[in-house]
Amino acid sequence: MNLQPRGDALTECDREPIHHIAAIQGFGALIAADAAGRIAHASANLGAMLGLEATPAAGTPLATILAPAALETITAALAEPLGPDSCTRRFGLDLAGNGARFDCALHTSCGLQIIELEPHAADAFADHVSLIVPAIARLEQAAGLAELCDSAARLVRQMTGYDRVMIYRFHPDDSGEVIAEERDTALEPYLGLRYPAADIPRQARELFRRNRFRVIADMNAEPVPIIPARGPDDTPLDLSMSMLRAHSKMHLAYMRNMGVGASLAIAIVRHERLWGMIACHHRTPRLPPYSLRTVAEVLSQTFSLMLDRILLAESERLRERARLLNERLLLRLSGGASLADSLPLIAELLGGVIAHDGLSLMAEGRYSASGAAPREGEFAAIAPLLAPALSGAVLATTRLAEQIAEAAAFAERATGALVLPLAHGGREVLVLWRRPLERIVTWAGDPAKAAAPPGEMLQPRASFAAWVETVRGHSAEWSAEECAIAEGLRRTLIEVVLRLNADLAHARARAAAQQDLLIAELNHRVRNILALIRALVAQSEAEALSVPGFAAILGGRIAALAAAHDNITAHNWGPASLTRLITEELAPYTGGDPARFRLTGEDVLVVPAAYTMLALVVHELATNSAKYGALSARAGCVSVSLARTARGDLAIAWRESGGPPVTAPAREGFGSTIITRAIPHELGGTATLNFRLTGLEADFVIPARHLAPRAAEPATPAAPTAAAAPPAAAPAAAPAATLVRPARALVVEDSIIIALDAAESLKRLGVAEVTIAASVAEALAAIAASPPELAIIDFNLGSESAEPIAAALRAGGVRFVLATGYAEDTEDFARLGAAAVLRKPYGLADLARLLPDA
Repeated sequence: MNLQPRGDALTECDREPIHHIAAIQGFGALIAADAAGRIAHASANLGAMLGLEATPAAGTPLATILAPAALETITAALAEPLGPDSCTRRFGLDLAGNGARFDCALHTSCGLQIIELEPHAADAFADHVSLIVPAIARLEQAAGLAELCDSAARLVRQMTGYDRVMIYRFHPDDSGEVIAEERDTALEPYLGLRYPAADIPRQARELFRRNRFRVIADMNAEPVPIIPARGPDDTPLDLSMSMLRAHSKMHLAYMRNMGVGASLAIAIVRHERLWGMIACHHRTPRLPPYSLRTVAEVLSQTFSLMLDRILLAESERLRERARLLNERLLLRLSGGASLADSLPLIAELLGGVIAHDGLSLMAEGRYSASGAAPREGEFAAIAPLLAPALSGAVLATTRLAEQIAEAAAFAERATGALVLPLAHGGREVLVLWRRPLERIVTWAGDPAKAAAPPGEMLQPRASFAAWVETVRGHSAEWSAEECAIAEGLRRTLIEVVLRLNADLAHARARAAAQQDLLIAELNHRVRNILALIRALVAQSEAEALSVPGFAAILGGRIAALAAAHDNITAHNWGPASLTRLITEELAPYTGGDPARFRLTGEDVLVVPAAYTMLALVVHELATNSAKYGALSARAGCVSVSLARTARGDLAIAWRESGGPPVTAPAREGFGSTIITRAIPHELGGTATLNFRLTGLEADFVIPARHLAPRAAEPATPAAPTAAAAPPAAAPAAAPAATLVRPARALVVEDSIIIALDAAESLKRLGVAEVTIAASVAEALAAIAASPPELAIIDFNLGSESAEPIAAALRAGGVRFVLATGYAEDTEDFARLGAAAVLRKPYGLADLARLLPDA
């Protein structure tokens, strides 16, 4: 619940410069070097950590203390284009050339290159890497928010070994609540406890949003000073993005008061806002190896993706509830009944949807009320004051008298208000009322003890036992769901006010049909997104040589998809700007320098189905250029031109210059496959690459059907061709013992990434030859040329149905399986002759069940 804001504040904590603490934790060491490669700052333990005779003084060249190979690796890593608040990692470096290996975190701060190092855990490194894929798979199985949080807490504790792992969620008033917990049974539970906003000061929350990983190895350890504490301009070293940064004495005392000897925290960020965090506590000092902490960080990023998926589904269920309410109301009022006489009807329909104790309706100059509501004269006193408070939107408050003093006259009967303006100026308005009540809030300790009198140093709480607070004079809170339903109700009532009755019957039927299609389309998209992520994980893993490499490759690809998703959802899943996509993808590598990136040609809008695939292609071109091409050199430049062909198709020309000499790669990796095959396979276009010595030249043609007119309004997604969705049960496959392992298989799938992943999985299961087709025509041609012994068919191939493919396979006696992201009727699949149904996303284990002895 959201309490009213408190008047007190942690002034000392909020102003404490926690990023200028001039000290680090002793489990690692720090070097800050200037652009000339000279030490500007160093931690006092650097010499001992590297096995040197003494800690190097300021001005010492890095080349005199670091081995050449290690220095070259670090220099190259720091030269990579990093976005703001980003760092890169290198594992197992022999920094001093004496055989002692270290894990390093590298970033820049105020023009200085920051190198943080700690001993490398060589024996467990491979085991840590192997944890990633199974951990992600377990999170994907979560069906709701509670299950997701419980699974995440359990996984993190299993991986890291901390005594207690909590999922902590922030409320809108910045207080927090423990919503999931995995702990040693000897510890008292914190599940369900609330923590005041003052426990995590304002600047700490902002720093945590930027630097999303924090570890304290030993609450009682003495910090290691940074020498010198201030630079030549008398400013301290900014440790905002530091992994080793020492922590505030007040925070350490707070944690010791809780009985915590070591901690680890990972921020959960959603839409650039701090949603919550994964908090780990241990009673004694503890420091998981850096590689294991990196795995935990990747797990938290996956948690954020799954969280977004679950909240999106909850939002869709909310819309369905609001739709049903609005349809029932419109159905009852469509006969032309007066809105002023409709209060009993509104009360009847709202009763089971939004809990309330009374209603007030001002319409057509008449006032009517029911239940616990103000009398007409009392309402007349507040009505003129409602309009300025509303600003044309729903107002939700647990104590209206705090916004409008005149409401205090009836606050003992009705204090909480959900106000729905139906016309400008407050002339027509519907208000739902709630009585005052006593609310019980369970805090972790007395929140009042988190504040200090003026001029005194704040002391952290010493008790975290459950502390119950009684809040009087306020009503129960209006949930975000109730406010959203009220907003939908408001729009419905405005339609009644405007007398749109003539179109309502037809609009209701059309809206209901469209809603059903949208729900089916949402299921299809969510399943396809999960299948796409699974395929990206599997394919990216094969390219990566280390945990950070895997995290960077996978993170970059998922970020490209997320950016594309944001662009198309910003217009209600409509066409989005290609210029914006290209500019955003190249921005981290060019820093906005016009000499490094030129884009010419008129912008075009690309439909959603093609936009996400183009995002992956542009991402792979940009990262390849940053690693090997023009953007890897200071003078390098990328030029992109957009032009329409005579047929209306879009021609994209990518040209690189000023970089190192370019040669064709010896083998085609997954990224190269996306560049060369994604557009021809999924969009029916063309892709041509020329590796010239002067730079890469790439040309693509996007068919006109994937483009939208520049002035067009965003289009509604096309209706899926499949009819219904199957229940969980699917046609049973023939017993594996009666089958012969196929030597040839056919995969029909219009997503190149999912098709490649399925083909690779089949080969790993022993299928010697796998053919990929993207359309009905390609599939029929492949069947005619070389009949397969097994086929995996995506039932919906864009605008095509797989029925002709199923008929050809059935006629040839070929066993086939239908894959789908919808939930079609099982009878349809049985009619087509499918041996089984694969629900997207599917993987190696699902395919193995289709084969004998797999």
